[in-house]
Amino acid sequence: MLIGYARVSTQDQSMDLQKDALVKSGCKEVFEDVISGSKSEREGLDKLLKYVRPGDTVVVWKLDRLGRSLKHLIELVHMFNDRGIGFKSLQENIDTTTASGKLFLHIFGALAEFERELIKERTLAGLKAAAERGRKGGRPRVMDEKKIEQARALHRSKIPITEICETLDISKGTLYRNLSQYL
Repeated sequence: MLIGYARVSTQDQSMDLQKDALVKSGCKEVFEDVISGSKSEREGLDKLLKYVRPGDTVVVWKLDRLGRSLKHLIELVHMFNDRGIGFKSLQENIDTTTASGKLFLHIFGALAEFERELIKERTLAGLKAAAERGRKGGRPRVMDEKKIEQARALHRSKIPITEICETLDISKGTLYRNLSQYL
């Protein structure tokens, strides 16, 4: 059985074009979402995933209507495949129930993996370049050596922890983390 999925990002957009195309293609049921594709919680998609059975084919008007990203799209299509469910995109003319559709899926998967590797390489190169310029990643330190010494002096003077934190404008966790070696 063909099961459709349609999504628009805002209430202002019309889903009619997608729904008409899905019904025309033979979909017996169409699940809908009016939500940004970047949102992970999509009620219509969740219902579709619970509804489909082995032998069904999920149909979308266009690829970008289903996945939040290329990676998410590939994960969904692989999950469909593992469950014995086909996938079809009308605009891109992709049908994973055919040999050429499966080939396209594998090419898509390879491209997604290539994209992940490129991002990883760029990130590592950027971190290396920053380190060479003397920049360190991470959150800036709240307490320098002077502030640590002030905190130690206040603590030795038996000032209550909450008062030390208020005076130095730090949290208890920050105080304990920086004084742990002295306590």
